[in-house]
Amino acid sequence: MLVGALKLELNWLSVTDSPQSRPLDALAVALTVGLCFVWGFNQVAIKLAIHDIPPLIQTTIRSTAAALLIAAWMGVRRIPVLARDRTLWAGVAAGVLFAFEFLLIYLGLSYTTAVRATLFIYFAPFFVVLASRWFIPGDHFRASQWFGLLLSFAGLVIAFGLPTPGTGPRQMLGDLMMIGAALAWGATTIVIKATVLNRISAEKTLLYQLVVSAPILGVSIVVFGEHFDGMPSALAIAALAYQTVWVVSVTYAVWFALIMRYSASRLSAFTFLTPLFGVAAGHFVLKEPINAPFAVAVVLVVLGLVLVNRPR
Repeated sequence: MLVGALKLELNWLSVTDSPQSRPLDALAVALTVGLCFVWGFNQVAIKLAIHDIPPLIQTTIRSTAAALLIAAWMGVRRIPVLARDRTLWAGVAAGVLFAFEFLLIYLGLSYTTAVRATLFIYFAPFFVVLASRWFIPGDHFRASQWFGLLLSFAGLVIAFGLPTPGTGPRQMLGDLMMIGAALAWGATTIVIKATVLNRISAEKTLLYQLVVSAPILGVSIVVFGEHFDGMPSALAIAALAYQTVWVVSVTYAVWFALIMRYSASRLSAFTFLTPLFGVAAGHFVLKEPINAPFAVAVVLVVLGLVLVNRPR
């Protein structure tokens, strides 16, 4: 029953009626909030596994295993993997951007703090909105929507604190890597929305990114010398399995299907919820503290999203 429901959902989401980007309806909002909730808990899953499975090894295993799962799913649904649909180069571009996004995130965290990384990586929605003006017809923000975007970002600043000036070249390098990751994230969204990838199944779009990113990330393991120090614990393996099977294989496919059907700019704004869900997940699962301004931050992010998605 669950498989059938997911199949119907992806079929519905993958249809685009016009080249114009449409606003989000109630179902799209509910799905996007649900995705951000899952991705917030994904941050906890990474933390649970990272002591036994280094980060680049984690993301390489995720991409490789998820690619096999998606390919199997496409076989069950009889979606052609090797069809001549002129999507190869756009798919390779999306895959390279996808790989560099995660590569820069994991490397950047070695040089800068998690708080600074969170704020810089969430420049991505701004990059999507800016690029949409040139590459996506009809997906232009009004002044009130820009204000809503800034309001949501201000909520993140309150939740995580305003970053102080860089303490040295290493931290500045880490900050630049995070901004580069945000650019790669935003560019991936634009490539999917504005090219022929917008006319194929969400599964194949995801498969391109996984197949292309896996060898790039695999080479990075060798370059940066990551290795296992011992047999991973059952908890670490379970956390990695959760990331691979649910987060990457299912929720990423739903996300790309949403991008194909709805406004990429409005969808990107909703990702501001992800770090807030991550903080909440860290509090309930890892017993991490939540500071007093967190409630104010949530209110600002939600108000910003209301402005971004308010009808004309």
